[in-house]
Amino acid sequence: MIWKVVRQIVKVGIPSEPAPDIGEENAQEASHIQRELLSILGQALSIRQVDAGSCNGCELEINALGNPYYNIEGLGIRFVASPRHADLLLVTGPVSRNMEMALKRTYDATPEPKLVVAVGDCACDGGIFGQSYATCGQVAKVIPVDITVTGCPPEPVDILRGILQAVRRRVV
Repeated sequence: MIWKVVRQIVKVGIPSEPAPDIGEENAQEASHIQRELLSILGQALSIRQVDAGSCNGCELEINALGNPYYNIEGLGIRFVASPRHADLLLVTGPVSRNMEMALKRTYDATPEPKLVVAVGDCACDGGIFGQSYATCGQVAKVIPVDITVTGCPPEPVDILRGILQAVRRRVV
């Protein structure tokens, strides 16, 4: 059985695609944003990501922030499991009716001064889902939002820009 698999691999080759080219400009900007965030805060930034009912497109882009191209954890920006340890909430998706109370509780559990960044078109304005029997619509209808990052889904560097805007707003 294993030899059949090995023969198939030799015959077909490696079918994966090459790593994406994010461009030198985006890589430099991402690095600059990370350094600026740390210089403003003087410490690590702890982020709690909340999926309020998204299609997971935005989560894939947020997850990309941890890959070697962006490496946000290498510079002290980290994702935490509890809102009690978070400085910033990163919320995606239109808020489903089932997630409304959970999102409010997460917001309430986050210590002051807290920041909220709505990521993706659905979180910003309801996107293709809008407001219906199943969704409350945009995140701002449920909790206060500091910054919105539009896109379906937004690129990782755009998410970093939004995080930096929120942090700058807190300092001012």
